[in-house]
Amino acid sequence: MTLPDPIGWTRDGAVRILDQTLLPDQERYLELDTVDGVAEAIRTLRVRGAPLIGIAAAMGLTLSARRGPVSLDAVCAAAAALGATRPTAVNLHWALARMERRAAAAIAAGDELGQALRDEADAIREEDRAMCARIGAAGAHLIGGDAVVLTHCNAGALATGGMGTALAPVYTLHAAGRRVAVVADETRPLLQGSRLTAWELGRAGVPVTVIADGMAASRLRLGDITCVIVGADRIAANGDVANKIGTYGVALAARAHGVPFYVAAPTSTIDPATPDGAGIPIEQRAAEEVTGWRGHAAAPAGARVWNPAFDVTPAELVTAIITDRGVFAPGDVGRVAG
Repeated sequence: MTLPDPIGWTRDGAVRILDQTLLPDQERYLELDTVDGVAEAIRTLRVRGAPLIGIAAAMGLTLSARRGPVSLDAVCAAAAALGATRPTAVNLHWALARMERRAAAAIAAGDELGQALRDEADAIREEDRAMCARIGAAGAHLIGGDAVVLTHCNAGALATGGMGTALAPVYTLHAAGRRVAVVADETRPLLQGSRLTAWELGRAGVPVTVIADGMAASRLRLGDITCVIVGADRIAANGDVANKIGTYGVALAARAHGVPFYVAAPTSTIDPATPDGAGIPIEQRAAEEVTGWRGHAAAPAGARVWNPAFDVTPAELVTAIITDRGVFAPGDVGRVAG
């Protein structure tokens, strides 16, 4: 099973990313050697997915100390610049806070700051890889045998440091020789489902069917979908889930047709400081993402656009949340975090 590796280091310590805006047409890697370059990559979705942008930000922060000694204030300023790129995903801010604590400890102890930051970023990445594997094992056990899984957006290897969150149970079942297939919503307006999920599943040898977002309810009505599994960018203390725009509609359709709706995410995505979904900041993105696609107009000039990147699915629509610490009812996740 071949999975993409969307982030890594270059030999001289720069950050190497797979530019996901170009997929599936081009598989191009970029070498980023400045904090601003990594921030731009996160902001423009060259690197995306809640766990992966946390990893990218951690790795990007190491670049603040790459060319010589810097103060803690300089590290914190770089962290603030990286943290301002995407407001919704809690992993971004979780990773940066962890890196700032490591920087403060290194400076207090007289350790070499650049190496300390590099070690911490590597630890975050490796921990994410292990968390993905545990999510895969827990989700595969929950699903059981052969399955057809419907998913929305991309929460696979392209979005994490390992095999993914929502796709981790799929890859685990596939590796065990079980028959598993995926129905992937295209995920408008940026087509993360059709461009990214279908691309990586195809590389892994997992059968995948792409459908338009508006077809999900009709497909669920057919009765051949075992379950829905999606990722998450932030999970509130009460189990409300922020994920890619369109997730809420899929959850409503799944409930209407009696199909289990699972959310797969590491515990770092749970935000106990946010009581419920009303407190989750929702990123608003540019109108051009809706009115055009790669230079081609998809709407008339002057049309008004509302373009939230995420929506919130209420906890009552979520069957269970699959984490690296096990499977939980939505109302129980607040005590799992930390």
